[in-house]
Amino acid sequence: MANIYVTRKIPNDGLLMIKRKFGKFDINPENRVLSKNELLKNVRHRDGVLCLLTDQIDREIIDAMGDSCKIISNYAVGFNNIDVDYASKKKIMVTNTPGVLTDATSDLAISLLFSCARRIVESDRFTRDGKYKGWDPNLMLGQEVTGKTLGIIGAGRIGSVVAEKMAKGFNMNVLYDDPQDNTYLEKKIKAKRVDLKTLLKSSDFVSVHINLTSGNRHLLSTNEFKLMKETAVLINTSRGEVIDEQALVKALQEKRIFAVGLDVYENEPKLSPGLSKLNNVVIVPHIGSATVLARTLMATMAAENLINGLSGKMPKYCVNKDAL
Repeated sequence: MANIYVTRKIPNDGLLMIKRKFGKFDINPENRVLSKNELLKNVRHRDGVLCLLTDQIDREIIDAMGDSCKIISNYAVGFNNIDVDYASKKKIMVTNTPGVLTDATSDLAISLLFSCARRIVESDRFTRDGKYKGWDPNLMLGQEVTGKTLGIIGAGRIGSVVAEKMAKGFNMNVLYDDPQDNTYLEKKIKAKRVDLKTLLKSSDFVSVHINLTSGNRHLLSTNEFKLMKETAVLINTSRGEVIDEQALVKALQEKRIFAVGLDVYENEPKLSPGLSKLNNVVIVPHIGSATVLARTLMATMAAENLINGLSGKMPKYCVNKDAL
């Protein structure tokens, strides 16, 4: 019988898969992130752990899992919450759940883009507060989207889908910054690969879709905001630490950029002082994958990864396969 711990409740389809295979498992009974001490206590001497992006699985936590641990199944596309190199040294598989949330997250990025461009949240609040007194030719003027230039930072799976949807649906010109050429986007929508500086200077809308690495923390800070158009809109549905949030607040206060839409935050779930008080900000609570379909598919994929890893099989979505 496998000794399994799940750090937080996920959609039932995934939990039922684990129960059918192994009979029983332990799970965090509370709907909250566990403290480090709680994690240390609960993951001790486990064969497998299913965790969330909000769980920081560092060396100490991995050591607590013991020599019997075979797999850490992450319920997320990203895995920067796990010390993958150390897990590899301990011969522990690390898995993720890519692909299934591409449409959900790209749709949210586009939703944030339009909400910022047309000042939807600000207009909603304005109307609810009884401030709307009649049509005004200068009321809540926003930015046009159709035919404008979209800059994609990170033309991977999600970034590419955002680019294609906006190019086909709204005739947007697409620039992208990525370490590799994206021949699909270049052929399909005539996207052009440029460096980050050129992208920021030329784009009316900038959407961030990159994984967090040691080299791109605060990729966008004061100097980068100065490059952007005063009418530009910035969207981030990737990782909060990619943006220097304090510099962003200052740029928004000084109206160096038009607006920003955020699903992720530098010190999540905390917001930098002043961010929530700005009208030119749309902030949502990390809901990029928050559709019934996407979250259910993530659960079944994470469960399948766990089951395969504990059954002597190499999971399809093992991120450290080459290092084991």
